[in-house]
Amino acid sequence: MPLILVTNDDGIESPGLLAAIQAVRGLGDLLVAAPTRQWSGAGRAFARETSGAIFPRMLEVDGEAIPAFAIDGTPAQVVLHALLELAPCPLDLVVVGINYGENPGADVTCSGTIGAALQGATWGIPALAVSRQAPKEAHLNLSDQVDFTVAAHFTRYFACRMLEVALPFDVDILKVDVPDHATPATPWRLTRQSRQTYFRPVPPRREDLSQPGRMDYEAAWDIQNLEPDSDIYALVVDRVVAVTPLSLDLTSRTDLATIAQLLRDDEE
Repeated sequence: MPLILVTNDDGIESPGLLAAIQAVRGLGDLLVAAPTRQWSGAGRAFARETSGAIFPRMLEVDGEAIPAFAIDGTPAQVVLHALLELAPCPLDLVVVGINYGENPGADVTCSGTIGAALQGATWGIPALAVSRQAPKEAHLNLSDQVDFTVAAHFTRYFACRMLEVALPFDVDILKVDVPDHATPATPWRLTRQSRQTYFRPVPPRREDLSQPGRMDYEAAWDIQNLEPDSDIYALVVDRVVAVTPLSLDLTSRTDLATIAQLLRDDEE
């Protein structure tokens, strides 16, 4: 049986984590490990203030008790602890989610969901990162009003495919963003990551810069210049499931000789 790590960035108490567990049950042996608390927006951070302490937990899924681990660490650190301390054998798949809130566009490296997937991918493990579009007020409060049923359907579908086939070289992560009104019959589309940001930062309102002020955000994009083949366009314009293959290789795709010519001093 394949070994599947199920994790997230919303924390061990997240209903989205339970939905992901339910989605992949029966596909292999499960190792469930998640942060002790909310780490949305952590990216692939390695926080020095975390202790790495690991606490066994039992999670109830469909009336069955599922062994799990709550780890005092960021999403990326949780994946490392799972790999190095908890997994009895090499992992075959990392499933991250299901996240409260979508993760399209140039913000992806800010996402703790993607950060966990990246950490698994650096070890050569295929990673599936699933996010469900949700209102901003639900991003951090683990609302039980968010229905993960459809997102779980697509989680299972793509997890099955990733266990059955080897994706091409340079496809290290499948990022899946599910619209809020999707059904199991909603089409999915392969997309590119948009170069636009999806969540626009909003500066804090304060009278003095020395006062504490947390940066806020809002969903906003330039619809006139949005790339038709992008994840944002698929999600918010065509309202289909956006499936974006991501690579660990962040090197620019521009011809390196062209860049070298531009950077070379003519007097050299």
